[in-house]
Amino acid sequence: MYPTGNLFIASPHGQLEAILKAPLGPIGGAALVLHPHPLFGGTMHNKVVFRAAAALNDAGLVALRINFRGVGQSTGEHDEGRGERDDARAGLDYLAENYPGQEITLCGFSFGARVGLEVGFVDERVRRLISIGTPVDKYDFSFLEECRKPILFVQGSRDEFGRVDRLRELVAKVPAPAELKVIEGAGHFFDDQLEELKTAITGWFGAVPLG
Repeated sequence: MYPTGNLFIASPHGQLEAILKAPLGPIGGAALVLHPHPLFGGTMHNKVVFRAAAALNDAGLVALRINFRGVGQSTGEHDEGRGERDDARAGLDYLAENYPGQEITLCGFSFGARVGLEVGFVDERVRRLISIGTPVDKYDFSFLEECRKPILFVQGSRDEFGRVDRLRELVAKVPAPAELKVIEGAGHFFDDQLEELKTAITGWFGAVPLG
């Protein structure tokens, strides 16, 4: 049975199903986490998305996961990334309204990384970006050549949708502080390396100054 979320966020097409979790200690920021492609089974319950949200909690951030339109109890239909950008903005609206003054990080995995980076690099509310399993072999990420915000890229050395050499070329062109963490032996879904993924995220906070 499909597990339900604990929150519904209003959107122009109705609602977005979401899960919100706060850190155990003091809140030191907020984060939005976006899931992989809905047409290939991607949801906010994806194991990489879950582990990324847990890492953000460990780093002291409130973590909000949303289901894109047409997924789970979110209304609407898949829109090839266009409407999903609006969904991401609705998630940011929620965080900005409910956690005013907190720095916001936008984190995405795979398709969610493509959507999140495009939204986050221009949205003034977003201070940091995290891209997991960046699908550079499937989508154009050249817009990041104008990005001025700190970015963490976490990539498996055997990622099927984003070759590391091609991602290195992209990272070299990003003018903002950009770090690429390559996890050896990992494929796109980090099957046996989820703890390494989590460590890469938590270790990044505090190590990179805000731009």
